Amino acid sequence: MNIFRLTGDLAHLLAIIILLLKIWKTRSCAGISGKSQILFAIVYTTRYLDLVTTFVSAYNTLMKIFFLASSYATMYLIYIKFKATYDHNHDTFRIEFLVAPAFVLAMLITHAYTLLEVLWTFSIYLESVAILPQLFMVSKTGEAESITSHYLFALGSYRALYILNWIYRYVMENNYDLIAIVAGIVQTVLYCDFFYLYVTKVLKGKKLQLPA
Repeated sequence: MNIFRLTGDLAHLLAIIILLLKIWKTRSCAGISGKSQILFAIVYTTRYLDLVTTFVSAYNTLMKIFFLASSYATMYLIYIKFKATYDHNHDTFRIEFLVAPAFVLAMLITHAYTLLEVLWTFSIYLESVAILPQLFMVSKTGEAESITSHYLFALGSYRALYILNWIYRYVMENNYDLIAIVAGIVQTVLYCDFFYLYVTKVLKGKKLQLPA
């Protein structure tokens, strides 16, 4: 544990809390991509199967349980509780074009060919592109609500901070995971345009708009 990983985890928690509060308080999931939330649920499910085999720490276990529970709770709110407010007409990204390549890549490039390791690698690859349906939806609709923008910024910050975490671990501990680093860089790059627009527009009280 180091300051970058801790703040990265806190940013991740903040992103999920912002999303859940947004949906619950407004009683609407308008502007939220259910497709991205499905991908995140797949990511957490395949990554945290070691909950039943390995205990690292109470912190680690609680975080894993929270991410799993919150991902399925979010899907429940989108697809069942507030289904009438879900904008499926704009949430049209073909997620199979992300899932299939991530799985194939995990079969080709992984640390070890065990079930848990391949699924962990798959989750890392898939997480790097899981936000694409959300960004695609924002681009398609033309703008995002401020609360949705805050969610995306917190989520992007989590990945950027984890890159700093890997740099810190390499320098201080001579420890690194090339798969996680490359996937994290890819994911952070996807947020670059959004980060710029967030700082130049949302923080100045304007609506965020992504180029179509």
